[in-house]
Amino acid sequence: MRILRAADREASPWKNGGGVTREVAAWPPGAGLDDFEWRLSLADIAADGPFSYFPGVDRVLTLIAGEGLVLDVAGETKTLDAASPPLAFPGDAKASARLAAGPVRDFNLMVRRDLWRAEVYRLGARPTPVEGLAFVLLLEPVSMARIQLEALDILRFEADEAMTLDFPITTRALIAELRTSSAQFG
Repeated sequence: MRILRAADREASPWKNGGGVTREVAAWPPGAGLDDFEWRLSLADIAADGPFSYFPGVDRVLTLIAGEGLVLDVAGETKTLDAASPPLAFPGDAKASARLAAGPVRDFNLMVRRDLWRAEVYRLGARPTPVEGLAFVLLLEPVSMARIQLEALDILRFEADEAMTLDFPITTRALIAELRTSSAQFG
């Protein structure tokens, strides 16, 4: 297990000025927006606007803070809040967002659909033993094995590593699971 500390992430402003993104992890290491296989990030959305177009990419977006986001994907409208389930959608679909009542923060997972499959769910929504690469995003501070973890810290578990979480199942957290495209979710 590796701890990816929230305090170590740098914000990158969007070209359109509508927010900032903090990259959590990407594969391969050092990959940019045009050549990643998978990418996890946190974004602060401060203004209405279109989403970036990513051909051949599947996205999973989970709102984690703020009053709400109205997302239009390929003409279908979805309203998300911090209690909504993660929303999966194609990155090559026309998508735009409107803030319901002020800025929001989201957790964003993107994968090249010909190489990877991704799933995001809330801790406790499924059994936690996973078979793929897993990231646990903490939405509140918690102690684990005498280590203090802060909100937005992330635990990374490799595919061959047992995912052991030594904190209550009621902890507010998200699990992002990635598998190669040939693997299926259980």
